[in-house]
Amino acid sequence: MFRRLYWVTEHVYPTGSSKVIGVYTSIPDLIRHGLQAPPADGQLRLTLTKLDSAQEPIGCWCEPRFDGLSDCLEQFVCTDEFSRDHCNALVQALGRVNHAAAA
Repeated sequence: MFRRLYWVTEHVYPTGSSKVIGVYTSIPDLIRHGLQAPPADGQLRLTLTKLDSAQEPIGCWCEPRFDGLSDCLEQFVCTDEFSRDHCNALVQALGRVNHAAAA
């Protein structure tokens, strides 16, 4: 299946600069490869965007809480672009990233 939605992961620093660390087309690949804990002075930012689009990203979330991510993903579960299981796994994985960063 051709994916129209892309996940972009970045490390964001207090200076406002950021570094893209990956672009993923599936939630399992995002979880396996894209959720690297940021350096001590940075935050993980996750962006969901459409391919070949001049529109704003669908959503952009930063740690520590990734507020609104679950609610946003619900529309894509309804259209079968993401499975509920994958979305739940992502939310759980993000919780582990936050827990590891706090330790």
